Formats: sequence, C-alpha cells, structure tokens
Amino acid sequence: GLAVMKARQSPLKKVVIYTIVIIISIYSFFPIYWMFVSSIRSYSELYRATSLIPHSFSLNSYINLLQHTKYLINFKNSLFVAFSTTAITLVCSILMAYVFTRYQIRGKKYVLNAILFAYMFPPMLIAVPLYYIFANIGMIDSLWGLVIAHTTITFPLGVWLLWGFFKAMPFELEEAAMVDGASRIKAFFLVVLPLSLPGLATVAIFSFLLSWTDYTFGLIIISSDINKTLPVGLATMVSAHDLNWGDVLAGAFLISVPLLLMLTFVSKYFVKGLTAGAMKG
Repeated sequence: GLAVMKARQSPLKKVVIYTIVIIISIYSFFPIYWMFVSSIRSYSELYRATSLIPHSFSLNSYINLLQHTKYLINFKNSLFVAFSTTAITLVCSILMAYVFTRYQIRGKKYVLNAILFAYMFPPMLIAVPLYYIFANIGMIDSLWGLVIAHTTITFPLGVWLLWGFFKAMPFELEEAAMVDGASRIKAFFLVVLPLSLPGLATVAIFSFLLSWTDYTFGLIIISSDINKTLPVGLATMVSAHDLNWGDVLAGAFLISVPLLLMLTFVSKYFVKGLTAGAMKG
C-alpha cells in the first residue's frame, strides 16, 4: 500500500517541482528579457507600448549609445578593472590558501578569521578609508586604485574558497609527484592546480562579477568621465537632462552580456566549485 501511495505521489511531486522551477526561472529572467525588448523598440513605441513583444524593431538606442556617449570608453575601463582584479585575486588567493594548508604558520587561524571578518564589511565602510589612503598616495581617479579597492573585497572570498579546496586535497598526491622527481613548484602546477579547477573558476567568476558590477568604489574613487566604469557611467546617463530610457536600457543589457556569456561557458565548473566548496570547507 505504501509503495502504491508513493507511486501516485511521485508524478504530482514532479509537477510541483517543475512548476516552481519554471516560475523562479521566469521571475529571474524576465527583467533581462524586458530590458532587451525595450532596448530594441522604436522611440515612439518605447513610451506608449507595454506589450511583451515589440511591434517595431529599431537599433537606434544602441547606435545613439555607442556614438554619442562615452559607453565604449567605460566598457574598456570595466574590462581592464575586472580582468585585473580577477587575475590579482587568483594569484594572491592561490598563494595564501596553499601556504595556509601546507605549512605550519603560527596564528593562521586568527588570520583566516580576520580575512573573513574583513569580507563582512559593507563596501561603503571600506571605500571611505580607502579614499583617504589613495588621496595621500596620489591614486584618486586611477583605474589601478579601483583595482586595488575591488581586490579588498574579492581577495578574502578567494582565500576562503580555495582554502577549502586545498585543505581537502591529500598531500600524498603532491608527495607522489615529488617522489617521481618533480619539484614542489612543479607538483603544485601539475597536481594541485588542475584538481582545483572548479574552485579557481568559482573565484574567477565571483571576482569578475563583483568588479564588473561595482558602483560604490567606482563612484567614490573615480572622478573623471574618461576613467568611469560602466555602472558609474550608466548612472551618469540616468542623471542627464536629455535622458532617453532606450539608451539606458541598451547600456544595461550590454553590461549583462559578458556575465551571461561567462556563465554559459563555465557554469559547469561554477556549480561544481560551489558544491565542492560547501562540502570541503
């Protein structure tokens, strides 16, 4: 009788689960869809039409955005800052996490706790003292200063994620490589890093995402239009008097494109890294 009841409940349970998944997917994806659809409407239809499918298509918003604003310069600045932040975060996180898991360091538990504690601070609380420091050393309105500011957020997260991976990785794997004649550095590159690829991908995605979408540090540290990143540059467009919402929505959609492409190609490693980190940390 119990088996029959479970068999009857199973289709209903699947229907409920799939329904919930579809609702959440639509709820999550709809803003992106609406942003894209609105950006390709004609100017006349944009302010009077609310249909889910545009009746007239136009690329005027994208043309106006790229030709009459500093969007391409802001895009280039965001790429430089995001990739630089990701690279620095990966290198520093890998080194610190590996040292903490393979060497006996006095007080490393307190250092790890301090790193986690620093990650809990809101960006605004960190941005104010960083602005004072950068002002004294001449790094205000500098893209490298913005990279350093972003690293203060991404570096603690990277250390904690990779620390869980390296800690759960048996040291015997490296010893076997060293017995075969490999040096410790070679064993690290040939054994540890390939096995940590999901964790590295997770750190890279989080670092790029946090840097690419940052508004707080960019607003406080960057002052000139030539050095503004995309979120700050787009906000400047919103506050302009000759605002055209089609241009703003086109800019917002273009900001999301690199993130969508990144998650499309590396989502497998990203999910694997999150689940493995949750189990190993």
